[in-house]
Amino acid sequence: MQDVQQIEQDKIVKPTPQSSINGKYRQNSAISEINPFENFLTDGEIDNVEPEEVLSFKISGMQPLVFKNLRKARYEFDYHLDLHGYSVKQARETIFKLVSSSQIDELRCLLITHGKGVMNKQPAKLKSYVFHWLKQIEQVIAIHSALPQHGGTGSVYVLLKKPKIINRVNPAKYE
Repeated sequence: MQDVQQIEQDKIVKPTPQSSINGKYRQNSAISEINPFENFLTDGEIDNVEPEEVLSFKISGMQPLVFKNLRKARYEFDYHLDLHGYSVKQARETIFKLVSSSQIDELRCLLITHGKGVMNKQPAKLKSYVFHWLKQIEQVIAIHSALPQHGGTGSVYVLLKKPKIINRVNPAKYE
């Protein structure tokens, strides 16, 4: 200890507190906003939309450029879900499971094909439910009907909240 010299310093550096929570717990808490065991999506009566109606929804405060980029399909789709042939019940379960796992699976932008249902007794039934359900989910921050090459009014682009892992790895990817 004779060779050790004391360093004169007027700044005190405080170490950042280290979390004792392991990574898996953090991932699980990231999806705690949605309980994966309780499907809260409506299965009752809802307002119907028209088969050719353009669907559009965004949360308040969303940056106009982000919404424009979604409408113009400038974001890469992390997942494409095709609901053709699904019953309303099957579609409800599938959408709920997909969005519930989106934080862990690091999904940010989805393309959901619901169809127009023009040949059905109740046109656009599944389209109406999908739009209604997506607006009920807290992770969904924007929805817009797709461009013709992605299914037009028979599909929607869905933008989800940034998974916490994306915020750390690439914060500017969807800005």
